[in-house]
Amino acid sequence: MMATRTKYNNRKTNVDGIVFDSKKEAQRYGELKVREMAGDIIDLKLQVPFGFTLPGDQKPVFKYIADFVYLDRTNGQFKIEDVKGFKTPLYKLKKKLIEKQFNIKIIEI
Repeated sequence: MMATRTKYNNRKTNVDGIVFDSKKEAQRYGELKVREMAGDIIDLKLQVPFGFTLPGDQKPVFKYIADFVYLDRTNGQFKIEDVKGFKTPLYKLKKKLIEKQFNIKIIEI
């Protein structure tokens, strides 16, 4: 694994040829891959964008990118995860707006 420092003192980390924003995010990826291989989850996707639009507009005002999205076979629900070490005020606002618009719950790891 290769690691370099970034804005919030986290380390970009390379796993399976994928560069993650932090060691914590790379670790969560490893945990989800194990669950996927065991058949507990399916359809694991990384860096899934959600565009926030105002009523009547088609062009997104901003884009929120979820770290991981997958189907949890234990309960049949899609899960949306964001690995956070530091929650900025902008992140908190985006999370709230995206959850409301898409009627979803973002799980913070």
